[in-house]
Amino acid sequence: MPHIEPGSEQALIALEGVEKWYGTFHALKNINLSVHKGEKIVLCGPSGSGKSTLIRCINRLEDIQRGRIVVEGLTLDDSGKTVDAVRREVGMVFQSFNLFPHMTIIENCMLAPMRVRAMSKADARDIATKYLGKVRIGDQADKYPAQLSGGQQQRAAIARALCMEPKVMLFDEPTSALDPEMVKEVLDTMIGLARDGMTMICVTHEMGFARQVADRVIFMASGEVIEEAQPDEFFSTPRHDRTKAFLGEILAHH
Repeated sequence: MPHIEPGSEQALIALEGVEKWYGTFHALKNINLSVHKGEKIVLCGPSGSGKSTLIRCINRLEDIQRGRIVVEGLTLDDSGKTVDAVRREVGMVFQSFNLFPHMTIIENCMLAPMRVRAMSKADARDIATKYLGKVRIGDQADKYPAQLSGGQQQRAAIARALCMEPKVMLFDEPTSALDPEMVKEVLDTMIGLARDGMTMICVTHEMGFARQVADRVIFMASGEVIEEAQPDEFFSTPRHDRTKAFLGEILAHH
């Protein structure tokens, strides 16, 4: 993957001087980040460092107080129209699977394409079938979420996001609620997406995944980007003391 110098072409996502507060708590401090088409970014850092808040701002699940966020040339603002347009292009997978329990897996996947993209039921079913196959749970399509393992539910949530054929996928600690034996199947699905060229921003503690997939690893602490590097450099020669301490701690647990 050639390294793209920021500014060489329009970024798919650009955060410029982004600031966010919750009351008096300064959650994001002067965040500047560009993500180009096809790039895989891994965000890591201690709990409460602002990683999840950052990606939730990209599809306006959280608003910002200062700076600007541009997604595919659209500057995010308060208008519902802009937010809807951005959300159509940005898929998101959360820690909890957020599947509708009263709908089958395939119905969960068909819902947004029919509602948001006004797709016919037949076309939505085709696209849902395609992506459930891609995440290797095509045989679970007619089951309800409660009948699936956690790993299968998370793969269903990934398929559901893919059914909107987004330009970017955001992952917010997608494996942290899973039992250890299910983590690999979800990470394998994400590695497959990365190999297919999907632009991805992943908040994760899975450092093996970061080594394997990331073009850049970004380390955050206390609402700031502390360090940013390609994986080899990030793991072998971290520059900042906070990065070293974090890596020492996390690699000791794995």
